[in-house]
Amino acid sequence: MAAHRGEPHAGGASGRLNRLRAGVLGANDGIVSTAGLVTGVAGATTDRQAILVAGVAGLVAGALSMAGGEYVSVSAQRDTERALLAKERTELATLPEEELAELSGIYRGKGLSEATASQVARELTEHDALTAHASAELGIDPTDLSNAGQAAWVSMGAFASGASLPLAVMLLVGPSWRVVACFLAVAVALAVTGSVSARLGGARRGPAVLRNVGVGALAMAVTYGVGLGVGALT
Repeated sequence: MAAHRGEPHAGGASGRLNRLRAGVLGANDGIVSTAGLVTGVAGATTDRQAILVAGVAGLVAGALSMAGGEYVSVSAQRDTERALLAKERTELATLPEEELAELSGIYRGKGLSEATASQVARELTEHDALTAHASAELGIDPTDLSNAGQAAWVSMGAFASGASLPLAVMLLVGPSWRVVACFLAVAVALAVTGSVSARLGGARRGPAVLRNVGVGALAMAVTYGVGLGVGALT
């Protein structure tokens, strides 16, 4: 099973951090995509109903797309985790000494002496063989596998939350200032999500914030320009 050693998994603190990061990125996607959509429509028309219909449609479609994509992706990951665990169970049942030696080798590779590594491997195996071997060899916690339903709901909720901001601004502000107000609100929101994402990933906040805001502003500017062009033709 050494070929799978160190594979990432969705369990434990690392899994919770990954889910939080995915939620932040989902909100970021909702902000950028919906902001681009509603500013594009606003470039073509000042009709509030048209902006509302386009914005709500974009929010719903984007949220469902995020949820569906995440469900399929995490379901595939969970299937892989289950298959690896099933293989590990079989090897523990049929090749116990080889598996014990492999686990001991893993701990020797982490800096333990041969005697200590052998003792640790044996005691962990006696306590809970599957968890000990799956965690060390596969990076999988058998008690905390990927949850496709939870991931789908988190992605859908995060996207919808992010998408609600530009849509609300466009509907609440008058025609003369709605695009400017949307740009400003989105810039602030993207600065926040960029900062949080950088902090979760251990990266520098400044470049992450500038990159996030710059990409969002570019998307809004391009779609607004396209909307102006389309509006001029109709």
